[in-house]
Amino acid sequence: MADETTGNALSAFSEQLADVVAQAARSIVTVAARPRQTATGILWKTENETIVLTADHVVEREDDIKVVLPDGKEVKAQLIGRDPGTDLAALRLPADALGEGTQPAETGATLRPGHLVLAIGRPGSDGARVSFGVVSAIDGPRRSWHGGEIEGVIYADVTLYPGFSGGPLVDLSGKVVGLNSSHLTRQNSSAIPLVTLDRVAKTLLTHGRVRRGYLGVGTQQVPLPEALAQKAGLTQESALLVVNVETGSPAEKGGLMLGDLLVLVGDQPIIDVDSLRAQLSSDKLDQALPIRVIRGGEVQNLSITIGERQ
Repeated sequence: MADETTGNALSAFSEQLADVVAQAARSIVTVAARPRQTATGILWKTENETIVLTADHVVEREDDIKVVLPDGKEVKAQLIGRDPGTDLAALRLPADALGEGTQPAETGATLRPGHLVLAIGRPGSDGARVSFGVVSAIDGPRRSWHGGEIEGVIYADVTLYPGFSGGPLVDLSGKVVGLNSSHLTRQNSSAIPLVTLDRVAKTLLTHGRVRRGYLGVGTQQVPLPEALAQKAGLTQESALLVVNVETGSPAEKGGLMLGDLLVLVGDQPIIDVDSLRAQLSSDKLDQALPIRVIRGGEVQNLSITIGERQ
């Protein structure tokens, strides 16, 4: 009896997973934007329209992009914008593209390690493909290895088969909890969380890109002697040594020089590259920030207007 009960429970769970895939597949499209290899995208509802979100690295051409909808209809899509930093791209569909059998993705609740999830792809015309696993970790906030700000990378024990990038990570109710990417981190399987998807999608719709601050310096983390830290009115144990200043950059215009020890930007101590990047967010663009350096053993206070990285 126990074996029969267990078998019935497993069969019911298996049917539940199949229903989840069928439901989620109504929001999953095929994206053809590179030679030979198609990828996956998600129908994403914004304030004014339904767009496609996919992985930036699968969009190798910016013209002649085709999208195959869940009902098999093929349409041309227009690139709205892209952000290599978070490996996200947004595509616009024709106004009358969506029909019966398609719907924007529903979004789920916040994930925790231990939650069961499915990675779903639609890399071809033979329907959805699936892998199943568990959320092993959520790391962040952090920056991607391309410098993008990500509120929290989702690591799940799922297999991202060829063409799965750009597709959804879904929970057991069929709701999207992330967008899968094999290029976001140096691990093969990771996903971008909903808060990042929503923020970047809105920015791409507004600007076509994610704007990032720019100083124009090359730096190297070095120990900061206690005596110099005290002279600068700080308690940190490291700083950034300026090893390069780009010609015509905001740094050059603001007076930064080769050999300066960068210790403060705004009101935040600069102890490593990440702390500097955190002060170059889009809300700081075109603002004059106070910058403190140690030059030749003496404290210098500068004012530098943050530029935009092109």
